[in-house]
Amino acid sequence: MQYKYSKLLKWIAFATTLGMLLILLGGALVTKTGSGLGCGRNWPDCNGSLIPKEITPEVLIEFSHRFVTGSVSILVLILVIWTWRALGHIREVKFLGFLAIFFLVAQALIGAAQVLWGQGDFILALHFGISLISFAAVLLLAMIVFEVDTKFDADKVFIGKHLKWHTIGVTLYSYIVVYTGALVRHTESSLVCLDWPFCNNEQPFAMPDNMYVWVQMGHRFAVLLIFLWITYITIHAIKHYKDQRVIYWGWIISFIIVVLQITAGMLIIFTRLNLIVSLLHSLFISLLFGLFCYMILLIARSKQNEKNKK
Repeated sequence: MQYKYSKLLKWIAFATTLGMLLILLGGALVTKTGSGLGCGRNWPDCNGSLIPKEITPEVLIEFSHRFVTGSVSILVLILVIWTWRALGHIREVKFLGFLAIFFLVAQALIGAAQVLWGQGDFILALHFGISLISFAAVLLLAMIVFEVDTKFDADKVFIGKHLKWHTIGVTLYSYIVVYTGALVRHTESSLVCLDWPFCNNEQPFAMPDNMYVWVQMGHRFAVLLIFLWITYITIHAIKHYKDQRVIYWGWIISFIIVVLQITAGMLIIFTRLNLIVSLLHSLFISLLFGLFCYMILLIARSKQNEKNKK
């Protein structure tokens, strides 16, 4: 019976993580297709009724996003309560559960406020980042449920101070990259620069002449910095952590994802906002942030391992 419960919990953890990823991509889809007011200025109902009577592409996208968010919220609540009861002895579980619920509610409220009253672009840009924290918390809960720590020998992980501070720093900085990317979408600055990597390759060092160019090029500069930072950390991990495969491969995968992220960003310009490419862009940054958060969890494991060794 215990095995059946464990297997069911794993299915719930998997479904919830996948659902949170769909919420992220659904939110990005709403923004990229301009479907935010598909249900009018109505929330939680859609154009005055619980089930929309007239279906347009905008209504379908917005209503589907709301439906997925509501359904996944129930799964998050089930996962959090179950892990608290079954795995509460693991110190991170309750904290991760709180983060998952708190930021899920926060992103829903921001979305509702935008529908009901409208908000500025700089506030709306926080929406994706807030959802990202909830996704990362659910992802880490799922990894604990699936005993990923055991499979990757996390009880033997030792992370030096150099890598520890770089890991924390790049994770915090990645949030700035996420925010600037969301700001590009919400200010409709995606195609203000039609060249890449510069706004105008014929005049690479020309100063931006309006806010939209500043937003676009500010994001590109932020991406360049995180690429260089991840490259440095990856080289360090390859040199010094070959015997710790979770660290070694974790940073190699991070490097691969950031390259894919940059490639997708470039293709967004060249394909003139192709929807699939744009969604892949959101997917890659979500996976990268989730992986960074697991690295932070490994730092906590490393500290515990050091105490146990003493």
